[in-house]
Amino acid sequence: MVGLAPTATAEDAQSQQWYLKAMQAEKMWKVSTGEGIKVAVVDSGVDSSTQSLQGQVLPGKDFSGAPGDETRDDLGHGTTVAELIAGSGKGGTLKGLAPGAKIIPVRTNLDQMKNADQTKDHVGEAIRAAADSDAQIINMSFAGVPDPAMKKAISYAVKKGKLLLAGTGNDAQKGNNINFPAGYWDVVAVGATDKSGKIADFSSRRQTIVAGPGVDIPGWCDGKKQRYCSQQGTSMATAIASASAALIWSKHPDWTANQVSRVLIKTAGLKDPDKGPGKGVGFGAVRPRINLLENKGDPGDPDISPLTGARTLHTKSKSSSSHAKDAGKDSNKEAAPGQAKVADSKSKEKDGGWLLPALGIAAGVVVLAGCGFAAVRLRRN
Repeated sequence: MVGLAPTATAEDAQSQQWYLKAMQAEKMWKVSTGEGIKVAVVDSGVDSSTQSLQGQVLPGKDFSGAPGDETRDDLGHGTTVAELIAGSGKGGTLKGLAPGAKIIPVRTNLDQMKNADQTKDHVGEAIRAAADSDAQIINMSFAGVPDPAMKKAISYAVKKGKLLLAGTGNDAQKGNNINFPAGYWDVVAVGATDKSGKIADFSSRRQTIVAGPGVDIPGWCDGKKQRYCSQQGTSMATAIASASAALIWSKHPDWTANQVSRVLIKTAGLKDPDKGPGKGVGFGAVRPRINLLENKGDPGDPDISPLTGARTLHTKSKSSSSHAKDAGKDSNKEAAPGQAKVADSKSKEKDGGWLLPALGIAAGVVVLAGCGFAAVRLRRN
């Protein structure tokens, strides 16, 4: 998370949310505000006392080992993410793209968290807790290396019908790594775009599925939460993508996570999405207005993942024959460490996903070893 001048007081941050106008938020809110949708924010904690989040945050859980509970955020990162998703905008503060949604905070041990337990990676536990909650969407604005506990937790969440989104990372100019959890096949990997709609210079490109606004986005400067700063990162883009999913799901409450993610992809702007994601920006920037205002976007088979082509659910709904081409293998495939969705490949795998083995993970992510296991220090995106 990068802080850039100038700063803004909490009373005028909303005026800097340029993407709300670009995405036609006011028009979309006449159709859907995200009401009825809960988003689990797995992050550094969510401060429920900020003006924007008062009444927006439900009880959650804390796995960080740091002082306090899930409503304590000493970084300001998780609080920013939550406000971008479901902030009320009261008094000119940040207004979430899905202001009718609710936030379930799940605190884990991200880097730079003081007094957090860094001897063990708790993110797997945090994702499982999010999966066991009432949240339909799980937002993960962090990045690290592959981890078995994280992988199993994601598979668990998918089987429970959750929609998972994660930032691709901010290291496009420093190795362009495949980062996790975004690198796992069942996760919607979110890149960042600038005001012109182009992929941001910093946004990691190798596994992008969709993108969201991630440049010059206001957010809390630090854990004191006294002023907002202009920021950039796939963290912000992921929050806005999660909010977009909440808007769509609220309008179509009977849809499954597979259908919501499919519509996110189909309406993201790529001219021929059936050929797979394009380089860098994936299928394009999220455009929930295409569904909300123009009623476009075929939800397809409720049981088949648009990311892998695998059957993840077993609903009572019958699929039409027009969606049979999306059907994949019966089992829910997961990416093994060192494998990921790759946005620069036009080839389509037999199981319906756009997948390619990664050649390796570049150095630069801190891995803590001790007590017979490796703990991943997760970076904010």
